Amino acid sequence: MPGLAEIALGAAPIAGGVLLGAVAGNLHGPDVRAVIKADLDLLDRIPDDQFQRRAAVSRVIGQRIDDLIAAGDRGRELRQAAMGYKGNWRDIVVFVCTVLFTIVWWHIDHHRTNWLVMFIALILVSVIAGAYALRGLAARSPTYYAASSPPPRPYGIPRRNSRPGIEMFMTNHQERNYFS
Repeated sequence: MPGLAEIALGAAPIAGGVLLGAVAGNLHGPDVRAVIKADLDLLDRIPDDQFQRRAAVSRVIGQRIDDLIAAGDRGRELRQAAMGYKGNWRDIVVFVCTVLFTIVWWHIDHHRTNWLVMFIALILVSVIAGAYALRGLAARSPTYYAASSPPPRPYGIPRRNSRPGIEMFMTNHQERNYFS
């Protein structure tokens, strides 16, 4: 059984990967709004008789604003794609690969310094990947769709209107056509 120092030494690659992931999540680009604000201040300080410089700085400010708008649109599209993700075949492939790699890791010499730490990490990753794969399969199953859809309404019972008081201005026929 490896000692505590060997386990700590074996955990170094995993801890390094965690730290790299944490740093990558905290990296931010330049503050474009502050740069635009500084450029607008610079534009105000350029004399009116230097119209070529004012035009050039104004053009640069316009390009930065366009880039900021494009980045906002890309970010919104990525957020919508991430929120709409329900799981698919890649989750199952990742789960199968992590299980297979865990099996391969089991057959490696157990006296290596990083064997136990890596084995525990592989089990955790396999459980997480399995949870994502099950979530994706559950989202695709017909019982999930049946449970998430509202029950059918009997014929003749109108839906409640979201605007109170509008019922007195409409007949049942109009309400059924516009709000059903």
